Amino acid sequence: MTFNNDALLHEKLKEYFGFTSFKGNQEAVIKNVLSGRDTFVLMPTGGGKSLCYQLPALLMDGVAIIISPLIALMKNQVDAMRTFSSEDGIAHFLNSSLNKAAITQVRNDVLSGRTKLLYFAPESLTKEDNIAFLRKIKISFYAIDEAHCISEWGHDFRPEYRRIRPMINDIGHAPLIALTATATPKVQMDIQKNLGMSDADVFKSSFNRPNLYYEIRPKHDAAREIIKYVKMNEGKSGIIYCLSRKKVEELAELLVANNVKALAYHAGMDAATRAHNQDRFLMEEVDVIVATIAFGMGIDKPDVRYVIHYDIPKSLEGYYQETGRAGRDGGEGHCLTFYSYKDIQKLEKFMQGKPVNEQEIGKLLLMETVSYAESSICRRKTLLHYFGEEYESDNCCNCDNCVNPKPKIEATEEMSFVLSALKDIGDKFKMEYLVSIIVGRNSAMAKSYGHNKLEWFGKGKEHNDKFWGAVIRQGLILGLINKNIENYGLLSVSPKGLEFIEKPFRVQVTLDHDYDGEDNEHETAMPSGKGSGAADEQLFSMLKDLRKKVAKKHDLPPFVIFQDPSLEDMAIHYPITIEEMTNITGVGAGKAKKFGAEFIQLIKAYVDENEIERPNDMVVKGIANKSANKVFIIQSIDRKLDFEDIARAKDLEFSELLTEIEAIVNSGTKLNINYYIEEVVDDDKAEDIYLYFKEDAETDSLDAAMQELGADYTEEEIRLVRIKFICEQGN
Repeated sequence: MTFNNDALLHEKLKEYFGFTSFKGNQEAVIKNVLSGRDTFVLMPTGGGKSLCYQLPALLMDGVAIIISPLIALMKNQVDAMRTFSSEDGIAHFLNSSLNKAAITQVRNDVLSGRTKLLYFAPESLTKEDNIAFLRKIKISFYAIDEAHCISEWGHDFRPEYRRIRPMINDIGHAPLIALTATATPKVQMDIQKNLGMSDADVFKSSFNRPNLYYEIRPKHDAAREIIKYVKMNEGKSGIIYCLSRKKVEELAELLVANNVKALAYHAGMDAATRAHNQDRFLMEEVDVIVATIAFGMGIDKPDVRYVIHYDIPKSLEGYYQETGRAGRDGGEGHCLTFYSYKDIQKLEKFMQGKPVNEQEIGKLLLMETVSYAESSICRRKTLLHYFGEEYESDNCCNCDNCVNPKPKIEATEEMSFVLSALKDIGDKFKMEYLVSIIVGRNSAMAKSYGHNKLEWFGKGKEHNDKFWGAVIRQGLILGLINKNIENYGLLSVSPKGLEFIEKPFRVQVTLDHDYDGEDNEHETAMPSGKGSGAADEQLFSMLKDLRKKVAKKHDLPPFVIFQDPSLEDMAIHYPITIEEMTNITGVGAGKAKKFGAEFIQLIKAYVDENEIERPNDMVVKGIANKSANKVFIIQSIDRKLDFEDIARAKDLEFSELLTEIEAIVNSGTKLNINYYIEEVVDDDKAEDIYLYFKEDAETDSLDAAMQELGADYTEEEIRLVRIKFICEQGN
């Protein structure tokens, strides 16, 4: 049966997948595969790559061999294929996760003709028994998914991927389809060369994702910024990427502490936990996944509304693929990245010890990321140019650089200067070297080439490296400068650039951002006036009056209700819900529930009456060591352990332990420390101290208590009984 008939192909699309039409290049790709031609597919995340091999596999004779890098990805695709068919054996995978009985079942289904798609990891394909088995069956075609893994210049290089061609030769000839969501011209050439498919028909979809908003912010207190962002987008699905497993776990814990439904995901977890967390995200039982880049490949969740990078990715390809998981349904997608050059330096350090070639490639890819992050040119324009696609408009209206543009400055003369310098030194040098010559750095390399004697050496020293970097990037965007594909990173003057030298036209550039210096314009501005960090004195006074009233009603000293620092914080952040109240300094869930309602009512009325714009900068609850100490201390006191033993276990001085306990009880947690007081404080003394705080004290001041009670009472005794008093009377 042939499927060149459009109507028949659409009929099968509807029958198998329920779709009435193809997306983008899908139909052309599928026809090419059905005709037996080698096919190279460049299609962004969400473009429907999988269908390009799934539909032909169902229509052609034999079994399609799908080579894929991740077991989780294979399982998802096999499960999805089985939902489209009444035959469970329609798709299978063979990998290390299967036992002998399962492998036998798979092979029986394949030999009986029930299976149309058989998934392998490249490692499994090398096994001699698998190769021998595949020689027995008719193969319709080979599909290499995530084909960028073949290239050392790709963002997820896998050495075993470079052995796919020899393995295919060993098994038997059949057409190839290679698919990737991200490939620069360099990577594309590398893939085709390695797979021996230089004559393949290439189908390249546009890399433009117009619904995605790209934003880079300076990495100042990023965890706090993330909490603020997530809380402002409550109920929306999001992915937060971190480079280290430790940071993934810390950030997930911090989100949970701030009442966000979040889970962690990284390769250090056991497979069952990872799968469970992924499923809970897909089923919308949690809103946020905090993950290393192990998460997301092939995950088909169309309504991810934001992707946040806590750490800048190692390459623009990685950035593009990870941000591409947002807004796959065409709806809103916010791509927020936190950037600091210190992170780049850290990534460079991690490369040390790797082979020199790998370090060189890694550094060049990192510099592309730096260039993208620091540039003030339209993010979309820069990103698409990186993938070999020209974006005509100068303003996409959907990235931070276009929404908040920096002023442009004249740079026609400077562009001529750069092009002339580049023409003179030739096409064997990278951007860093060109800039160093322009500003006059007398390096060993400059001396060896004699470039330090050229008449324009150092003629650009009135500007810094960032300025010249911006000019060169503008030259690349305008097509005046070319970047070599074979020897990646080497610059040359293009024919258009040679014309410019003879007949210049007006060029303007926007200077780069300096995220680690004074240029912090991307930071969210705090509202001016009230709420900008200083307590609202009028509200603070009203809160103190209310505290007196509540204290009188409960027959308690005012400090037991809320301490002054808590009232000050309320007068800065204007909490108007119980949840917001729990984010106030010294106020835990227990205290907020017991005393919070009246204070919230007063603040809300005050905010409405005075038309106050509340800051989005809500207080973020901390975790880290304090959280671990808190749990340990509470559990130890519940078990009635000696305080000295608790302090020793956490390497704390006794007074430091009391400070930790005071913080716990002041925020509303009730502890019973009577067992310890009975051991170390005389009964009469304990009663005197207790009565002082109940009847005489106006504040919880330790100095005032010691002065009133006299020299017979130690500081530790007073602190212990004060803790008991607050627990029993206030919590």
